[in-house]
Amino acid sequence: MGFLLVVLLVVVIVILASCIKIVPQAYAYVVERLGAYQGTWSVGLHIKMPIIDKIAKKINLKEQVVDFAPQPVITKDNVTMRIDTVVFFQITDPKLFAYGVENPIMAIENLTATTLRNIIGEMELDQTLTSREIINTKMRASLDEATDPWGIKVNRVELKNIIPPAEIQNAMEKQMKAERERREAVTRAEGEKKAAILEAEGKKAAAILEAEAEKQSAILRAEAQKEKMIREAEGQAEAIMKVQQANADGIRMVREAGADEAVLRIKSLEAFEKAADGKATKIIIPSEIQGIAGLVSAVKELASDK
Repeated sequence: MGFLLVVLLVVVIVILASCIKIVPQAYAYVVERLGAYQGTWSVGLHIKMPIIDKIAKKINLKEQVVDFAPQPVITKDNVTMRIDTVVFFQITDPKLFAYGVENPIMAIENLTATTLRNIIGEMELDQTLTSREIINTKMRASLDEATDPWGIKVNRVELKNIIPPAEIQNAMEKQMKAERERREAVTRAEGEKKAAILEAEGKKAAAILEAEAEKQSAILRAEAQKEKMIREAEGQAEAIMKVQQANADGIRMVREAGADEAVLRIKSLEAFEKAADGKATKIIIPSEIQGIAGLVSAVKELASDK
């Protein structure tokens, strides 16, 4: 009897312990009573009725990521390609998520595939490759609207990879190679053009500097020649002044010595003799000096007769 009481007490304790539940952060528990929806437990401590209450579903309220396998799609210009998508979603209503659809993840995957085919079917290949943001926005809006009755909020949809056919990839690679070669040729031509312009500008600058240097040199030479001529002229003028000064001094000394007109005329003859310096063959003597010359000759004859 005592043993049965102990066993019964243990069973009661176990049942009571199982009725105490703690819901962790970012989770929600959907509780059913006798198979019907009873309520949703949020974070904290909760106690359920034994036997008649049960936790039907534990739901993660964090944002979740689902990576779907590549899906075959056909573009408007009849090019078949494969596109894999990544969907970021979050459960906002645990009750709708628990009772809205049987398999929410599979439903989202199928909905993503059909939506992607509808969007890509209205676009050509080149537009598809360059319009990822547009495709992402359209898919997110469509999926968010479709999953709202399931208690799911689609936050983002990303095209992870676009895989065109092999022949399209080869054509695209050739096109990119040709474009790179064209850009390289343009860049090289622009570089050569800039180099030629810089070289021409350098030659122009050098020619200008050379002309400027030649101009300055010519100016300096002209100034030096001018200074030399000025110095020579000053020297000649000074020499003339000294000669004139010497003549003036000689005449003054002769006058101070009391020489008469005849002596002065004789001095003039001597000056003419020095001027000839044995190099002249003919000397023109003024008439007033000729008389003096005759007088000198007469004097010399009388001296010889004596």
